[in-house]
Amino acid sequence: MGELSHETRRQIGVLIDRKGHIQYVMVGDNREIELPDFKRVRVATGRFRGLRCVHTHLRGESLTQDDLTDLALLRLDLMAAIDVDAKTGLPGLVHAAHLLPLHAGELDNTKAPRLYEFLEPKVVSQLDSDFLELINSLEEEMARNRRTVRLAEVRDRTILVGVATGPLSDAEESMAELAELATSAGVVVQDEIIQRRQAIDPRTVLGKGKLDELIIRALQLGADMLVFDSELSAAQVRSLSEATDLKVIDRSQLILDIFAQRAQSSEGKIQVELAQLKYLLPRLIAGQDSAFSRLAGGIGGRGPGETKLETDRRRVRDRINRLEKDIEEQRQRRQERRKGRARQGLPVVSIVGYTNAGKSTLLNALTKSTVHAEQRMFATLDPTSRRLRLPREQEVIVNDTVGFIRDLPPDLLSAFRATLEEISESSLLIHAVDVSNPRWTQQSRFD
Repeated sequence: MGELSHETRRQIGVLIDRKGHIQYVMVGDNREIELPDFKRVRVATGRFRGLRCVHTHLRGESLTQDDLTDLALLRLDLMAAIDVDAKTGLPGLVHAAHLLPLHAGELDNTKAPRLYEFLEPKVVSQLDSDFLELINSLEEEMARNRRTVRLAEVRDRTILVGVATGPLSDAEESMAELAELATSAGVVVQDEIIQRRQAIDPRTVLGKGKLDELIIRALQLGADMLVFDSELSAAQVRSLSEATDLKVIDRSQLILDIFAQRAQSSEGKIQVELAQLKYLLPRLIAGQDSAFSRLAGGIGGRGPGETKLETDRRRVRDRINRLEKDIEEQRQRRQERRKGRARQGLPVVSIVGYTNAGKSTLLNALTKSTVHAEQRMFATLDPTSRRLRLPREQEVIVNDTVGFIRDLPPDLLSAFRATLEEISESSLLIHAVDVSNPRWTQQSRFD
C-alpha cells in the first residue's frame, strides 16, 4: 500500500473484516479517500460494524477530523492511518483510534464524554496489539453497560437544532423558548446547536458539515431525538431521519405532543386529535419510507400518531370530518351557555396571556379556587370558569384560558376556535404578563 501510494501520489485504503479478509479497496487523491456508502446509518448500539479501515497518508499527518468522523458515523472497529515516506515510499508510523463505549452515568451529563481512544503511534514492525482481543473486550463492555443504559433511558434525550437566517439574537431567543417547551414535554435537553446560514437547506435544513457535526454530537451524548426549531416538511424529516437514524420532530409537533399529554376533557382530546391529524395528513406517506416511521410513540408520536401513520389519506380525511362536526356541536353548546349567562346578566372576564405567565395562579387568587397551576408551559389546556362575587352584589364569570406562544401551529389554533370564542365574546380581558421572564416584552405583544 505504501509503495502504490508513493507511486500514484494517492491515498489507498482497505476495509478488513475480523477474519482478516479485505472487503473493500478504496483509492482517493493525495488528501483523502472516500469510504463506501453505508448510508451513514448507525449499527446496533451493542456492537461495532465489524470492519476496520487501514489507509495511507502522504503528508505525515496523524488521523484527521474526517477520519474520526467516518470512524464515528460508520461505527468502524478501528481507523488506522499509515505514514508513507515521501522519498522511499516505505511505511512509517501507524496512527490508530477506536470508539469508546458509552456508560450509563454519562447519559445525563451535558458535557461530551470522551468518544475516541487513540493508540500509541508505532512503526509497522512494532505493532504487537491483539486487535481481536481489543474489539471483543470493547463489545463485552458494551454488553455489560447495555442493561444499565436501558434502565437509565427513562426519558427521551434530545439535541435542539436551529438555523439563523436573520439576527442571531432572535434565533437564540427562539431556542430558549424551544428548550422550555422540551422540558415541559418531559424531554432531557442535552445540547443546543444553531447554524447561521443565508437560507435553510431545502433537503436537510443544515449544511452537510454541520449535519455531520450534529451526528457526532448525538453519538457523544447518546441522544435519541432531534428537535428542530423550524417547521419541517415531510421530505426534510425523511432526509434527516435517514442521515441520523434518530427520531426527528419540529417545533409544531413538540407543541402538539404537549397538548396531547395535557388534554383531560373530552373536548380537549378531540381538539388535539383534530390538530394532530391536520398536521400529519400532508406528511402521511404509505409504507416503510414514511417520514414519521421512526416516531413509534413517545415524544412527537403520542395520541393518534401511533395508530394513523399507516392509515390511508381517505380514512384520515373521514376522521377529520367527524371531529370537525364534533367541534361544531361543542361550539353550538358553548353558544347556548353564553346566551344563558347573558340572560342572567353575568359579565364574562377572561384571563389571557402567554403560556406559563401565571393565569391559573391569578384565577385562584381572585376566586379562591384550587385550579391546577404549575410552573410549566401549557399546564392549563382545558379552560376553567369560576364565579367571582364583586362588591355591591355583582357576580362575574372568570375564565382561565389556554396560553399563547409564538409560532403556534395554525391547525391547533383553528381546532381551538370554540375555546377562543370565549375570549372574543368576553366583557373584559385581563392580560397576565410574567415580568420576571426576560422575554416578557416580546411575550406581551399580540401581533
